[in-house]
Amino acid sequence: MDVCRFTPPKSANFCLKRDDKTCPMLVVSRVAAAISGLSNLDAILRIGLDTTLEFMNWVVGGIMLLDEETNLLCYHVYRGLSDDYAESMCLNLGEGIAGRVAQSGKAIFLEDISVEPKAAKLDLIAKEGLKAFVSVPLQAKERVFGVMNCANKFPRLFTETDIHLLHSIGDQLGIAINHANLYEQLKKERERYRQLARQVILAQEGERKRIARELHDETSQTLAGLALNLQAMIELAEMLGIQNEQFKAILKKTHASTVQVNIEVSRLIADLRPALLDILGLIPAIRQYIESSLAPLGIQINFRLEELKKTLLPEEEVTLFRWVQGAVGNIIQHAQAKNVLVSMLYREGDLVLQVSDDGKGFNPLHLRNPGERGRGYGLFNMKERMNLIGASCSVQTEPGRGTTVTAVIPNERWLSGKRGAAYAED
Repeated sequence: MDVCRFTPPKSANFCLKRDDKTCPMLVVSRVAAAISGLSNLDAILRIGLDTTLEFMNWVVGGIMLLDEETNLLCYHVYRGLSDDYAESMCLNLGEGIAGRVAQSGKAIFLEDISVEPKAAKLDLIAKEGLKAFVSVPLQAKERVFGVMNCANKFPRLFTETDIHLLHSIGDQLGIAINHANLYEQLKKERERYRQLARQVILAQEGERKRIARELHDETSQTLAGLALNLQAMIELAEMLGIQNEQFKAILKKTHASTVQVNIEVSRLIADLRPALLDILGLIPAIRQYIESSLAPLGIQINFRLEELKKTLLPEEEVTLFRWVQGAVGNIIQHAQAKNVLVSMLYREGDLVLQVSDDGKGFNPLHLRNPGERGRGYGLFNMKERMNLIGASCSVQTEPGRGTTVTAVIPNERWLSGKRGAAYAED
């Protein structure tokens, strides 16, 4: 015979069948299984309440949560109670039956609450026709989050099995509420981090743009003028017939160095803030950056770039461009590739940006965590960058078979309007 493994008090009845809905151990297991892994507080509370009422064979009950700021205990979910009752029955800590339970952390079982002098708002209780009543604390780690009330229209004596079971369910729900609160707090902290990251990165991009503009308007122009003057001096020396070869050699070397420095400054300006990103948009900027970075290394580049169907926010364009910079930087530094394919396509509405190379690849398990010497930080930052705009980043690679990095901005982000979230930058 299948036995429900539960050891009740002597006065309680054994439950012998596994499918017995009144078996206390099975009820507790059902509650635990149903709320396990849930982070939505409403779902947790409704499942816990419905399962408890089903076991009690009652149809009236509710869960009241404690507001720590106001110390008010109010109904959050309820069954079989009128809206007027649930909305009016907000109690101070220590007030009425539920308030006393929330304050003491000890359950109260009443055969008939309608004649209980310590009950709050007896007129409302009488109007609802409540008789048998139980209020159990929902607590975890010695902290009470609220109470669960169950009631009936008829008086009832509670057995020890009822008492133990309701305490167990209250503890299960208390733990689940604590986890849900921690999860919600984590979400809020994550959002705060995103907002802070957005402010920081917007400030960084603004500073990059300012520096690039100053380098272009001042430094680059000055270097260009200096190069022209040096070229004029070289030509003048030839016209005047100056025979000092050392002097002319120094002029030519200085001119060549000035031109080279100006080229490097132009490259730095493009890295800081590609002009095409502001003038023509994301796709031309990506194309120009990749061609100027990889073509001089003899790497063959292929593009498959669809036109954007929706306008990206400026910070999203910057994020995707920086992501491409990270992918190209990894190719230059590690891949030893001969061919690179860059694509931006739509798949079932998702925007997919992908950079593939035929380089030496690597074992992704070796880069699961960024190393002490910076190994793996490039990919880590690329993933963080995508995560913080609601997108995803994945890497497919193995030794000797190249590497493909993929960024996906999901279609639902466009449909839900959840655009413009913060993003991270190293």
